[in-house]
Amino acid sequence: MPKKINLLKSTSHVAFALFATFAITGSLSAQDVQLQSSDGTFSARGQLVNYEGGFYTIRTSLGTMRISAENMVCNGDACPQPDLSAEGVMIVGSGSIGLGLMPLLLDGFAASQGAVVDTSQDNGMLNATVISEAGFGDPIGEFKVNSSSSSEGFQALQNENVHINMSSRRIRPQEARSLRDAGAGNMIDVGQEHIIAADSIAVIVHPNNPVQSISLETLDLIFSGNITNWSELGGSSAPITVFGRESGSGTASVFEEKIFAASGRRKSSFVREINTSQEMSRVVSSDPNAIGYVGTAFVRGAKALDIVSSCGIRTSPTSFLAKTEEYPLQRRLYFYNRADNLTFEAQDLIDYAVSSEADNIITKAGFVDLGVRRLAMDNAGTRMQDLIQSTTDPFELGLMREMLVDMFQWDRLSTTFRFSSGSSRLDGKAQVDLQRLVEYLQLQPQGTEVSLVGFTDGDGAFEANRALSVGRAQQVVDAIQLFAGPQLEKISFVAKGYGEMAPVACNDTLDGKRINRRVEVWIRKP
Repeated sequence: MPKKINLLKSTSHVAFALFATFAITGSLSAQDVQLQSSDGTFSARGQLVNYEGGFYTIRTSLGTMRISAENMVCNGDACPQPDLSAEGVMIVGSGSIGLGLMPLLLDGFAASQGAVVDTSQDNGMLNATVISEAGFGDPIGEFKVNSSSSSEGFQALQNENVHINMSSRRIRPQEARSLRDAGAGNMIDVGQEHIIAADSIAVIVHPNNPVQSISLETLDLIFSGNITNWSELGGSSAPITVFGRESGSGTASVFEEKIFAASGRRKSSFVREINTSQEMSRVVSSDPNAIGYVGTAFVRGAKALDIVSSCGIRTSPTSFLAKTEEYPLQRRLYFYNRADNLTFEAQDLIDYAVSSEADNIITKAGFVDLGVRRLAMDNAGTRMQDLIQSTTDPFELGLMREMLVDMFQWDRLSTTFRFSSGSSRLDGKAQVDLQRLVEYLQLQPQGTEVSLVGFTDGDGAFEANRALSVGRAQQVVDAIQLFAGPQLEKISFVAKGYGEMAPVACNDTLDGKRINRRVEVWIRKP
């Protein structure tokens, strides 16, 4: 089972990169380990001889190497196993979060309390001690982070000594049931499931690749082995080198679930597995024929492709679309905690991670925070053009003109509320969105006008959908005013609805319909 090591920054391993860099091209034997730097600049494979004093000793084809464990990821069954019984808040799970976000998040958490973090590495575990009074006081918290994968994190959460799992996908029903049976509580309760950030999974190619966009259907055919040459996509005549993430990766789970949803196909055995996002970006940006996928934080020197839906809607992996959750390869990043062992220190860290205080940290790490962003709708890509071309019905054209006039007078906020099919019941993210929206609107001047604008999927009659969209918009107005109380008396609200007009996804899939069932938040231009 792969174990990933999250450690302090170090340059001691860089000299070894001058001697050897080996790509991951197959599975490891029981005795082999794969060592990779978390920045993707170094990779070596061999038999683990010893791990002692913060150094790995491995026997490779170039001889025996002694490599500092700092900032190094170890993959393979022979890797040192972390001690999950150690004291302190035990945090496990996603390498994307553990390697990319947690060191910065712990620094920010400590700073929010006027403290500093003292970090060290022990047998593959990042140990972080929060010390009060800017480092001159007493320790006020111990945190231990073991980065592996989302799936391994849920397995580890069965252990009563583990407090938090970092996950780059939502918990699966069987995982939730298993943890419930283990006494961990209801994992989808708002007190145990916490959305800490958003992210878009970018499909990446070499920067010189002439292909600019790709569809989910084409990705299905590439990753299942049915399209094998770039000439089939309008590129040069060259075989496609396909890279994917390792089994158990939350990134891989979200990506494969999305692209194979319609066909039911599976990943081809020819897909070369990569164990970190940093390494994925490195190998794709150095191979003219490569294609792979990473969270947008890790695109780096590669080129991200636009995604074109089956009905022609084209979207890019932007931070605004990540916030609105309208990009097709979209994911949320989570903290999950057990209900039976949550300490004050663990709760404080969770509270900080979901607060606006952590927004700058999350952005610095390359992910998308939960804060509210404002965008002029005349700068919203092809939205107006798509709207104009979407119908020839005279009645709908009249309503469309009304909406187009509206769009020039209002900006859109990234906060977007969604509903279950055929109902006016908000989804589980609404509570987080309400809190952030109220905080944003409190900072607006007296007399600010806000419009809640409802939309539906394409099922049902047009007029019925329009009425449903108005009702949903009014429900959100009521929810905001109930949540805020007198805090937003200076803001005026109005509810509108445009039914099935202006879809942001295709209505031919359940996921597309879910995305279209929404209430947008518009704010009048100054």
